[in-house]
Amino acid sequence: MTTSAPAPILVGVDGSDSSLDALRYAAKLSAALDLPLRAVTTWDYPALVDLYTSVGWTPDKDAAVLLDAALLDVFAGDPPANLTAAVVAGPAPHILIEESRNAEMLVLGSRGRGGFAGLLLGSVSATCATHAHCPVLVVRDQMHDAPEKHGD
Repeated sequence: MTTSAPAPILVGVDGSDSSLDALRYAAKLSAALDLPLRAVTTWDYPALVDLYTSVGWTPDKDAAVLLDAALLDVFAGDPPANLTAAVVAGPAPHILIEESRNAEMLVLGSRGRGGFAGLLLGSVSATCATHAHCPVLVVRDQMHDAPEKHGD
């Protein structure tokens, strides 16, 4: 009889407030559903990077520092036992869509580091919602929006 490990709740983390909210929500889902949690941060060279002036730049290490900081922020030094974290080279939408092949669910923030404030979804969330191989949950960034005033 062959048993395989359950597919994880996958969450994309870019260090934005929205992705931290997504990580918090994914951790709650992971615990409630008794599923592993996988946090992924991606990195890629910008299209017009000047490699000569960026000789000392190590985007993979910067991404690892960003992911470590996000995990520390969300879990205050006590991450769930079922958490795995990875830094993967490549464009975020491509990597997350590929990772979604082996995930129970993909959880994303509504807007990441490059988002425009007026957009409901960022380009990564919109692309992943369209092409992922598992259900996608987009966590709305309500905790950090300015409170609305309703007539005095």
